[in-house]
Amino acid sequence: MMESIASMAMDMSAASFATDYSLAVTKKMMDTQELAGQELVNMLPDLAAMAPPKGDFIDVYA
Repeated sequence: MMESIASMAMDMSAASFATDYSLAVTKKMMDTQELAGQELVNMLPDLAAMAPPKGDFIDVYA
């Protein structure tokens, strides 16, 4: 009886450790992906600077 209780306690501890480890790895992966996304956004050109000015030219012959 005592062996089964100790075995169950060890199994629950191992499962808890595995869950905590998996969660930590997932959080680290999410942080890494967030940084990668921020770097991609920083690499995009400023679209407002590239867009032609609106309303500067009016086509009166159309």
